[in-house]
Amino acid sequence: MGNGELSKRAHERLDVWQEAMRLVEMIYTLTAGFPADERFGLTTQIRRAAVSVPSNIAEGAARRSTAEYQRFLSIARGSLSEMSTQLQIATRLGYMQSDPDTDASVDRVFAKLTALMNALTTRGDS
Repeated sequence: MGNGELSKRAHERLDVWQEAMRLVEMIYTLTAGFPADERFGLTTQIRRAAVSVPSNIAEGAARRSTAEYQRFLSIARGSLSEMSTQLQIATRLGYMQSDPDTDASVDRVFAKLTALMNALTTRGDS
């Protein structure tokens, strides 16, 4: 681990946070092509849900107890599911084509969130 890694906050070193940040970038690029009349509708909702994922991971990592951390990870996972549903709606409405890279990133973040939650449960401290 280089010196730059040592200066990062704990959440910034988490693979799940890093992947969630990449997903946010993908979502902003993907939704940039949505119709202008959706700027304050589905576009905003999808982006808000996407931003919520790494934000809640970071907030949870800064909490004092494992129970609080778990709660924020659960919120992040809920936001991820919300965003995934909204992407399906956008696809059904013809605003976008299904994107395998985005789908794979969503799956990776979901799996990593679940693994982290399970690890914290196994650790069992609060």
